[in-house]
Amino acid sequence: MGSSKQKILIVDDDNNIAELISLYLTKECFETMIVNDGETAIEVFKTFEPNIILLDLMLPGKDGYQVCREVRQISQTPIIMLSAKGEVFDKVLGLELGADDYMEKPFDSKELVARVKAVLRRYKPAPVAMPVSEDEEIAYPDLVINKTNYSVLYMGRKVEMPPKELELLYFLASSPNHVFSREQLLNQIWGYEYIGDTRTVDVHIKRIREKIKDHEKWQISTIWGIGYKFEVSQN
Repeated sequence: MGSSKQKILIVDDDNNIAELISLYLTKECFETMIVNDGETAIEVFKTFEPNIILLDLMLPGKDGYQVCREVRQISQTPIIMLSAKGEVFDKVLGLELGADDYMEKPFDSKELVARVKAVLRRYKPAPVAMPVSEDEEIAYPDLVINKTNYSVLYMGRKVEMPPKELELLYFLASSPNHVFSREQLLNQIWGYEYIGDTRTVDVHIKRIREKIKDHEKWQISTIWGIGYKFEVSQN
């Protein structure tokens, strides 16, 4: 990974907790920066350019949801949301806004480090042009999914899609009419047993469906009680 350390932005209005998190992560050879409110977090994010953000839910001014929303407008940098036990934390809303994971305080230092490393492992930044023999591309009528340059063309127009949504769509479309369970999709796309719950898959499918409507030749079908399939008409 080279000598440059991976950078973590810690956003928490409780400085004691933030310092403790920083201590755990510094010991693991990460570079950390602490900010205590949402407004500053947005500014610092642009200059510090972290590899991952640990984002507390309850912040003065802009809360964690708002910060997450604003970061997602400009970047796909991974975000782990933190919430204190007893706070009403809507996991699905957090995931819909683009958080990659969430943890409840108080948390074990080893678990925090493991989650950070797991999220970083599965996050692939915008791919660098690599010598490939051929494009990893799947084409259906009015839909082209290209995993080499991470692009989706739908009805002739480019559709903005974060990496995990694109990978999920590509995976389903590469095995037409095959039913996959949510657990299979989690393991395939996220690359490890997601410690959250399988609604992560549902949230991503919902986002994909908002951008790509059912076509007369194909659609993403829900198989109740099991999971999903990319259904292609045989005629």
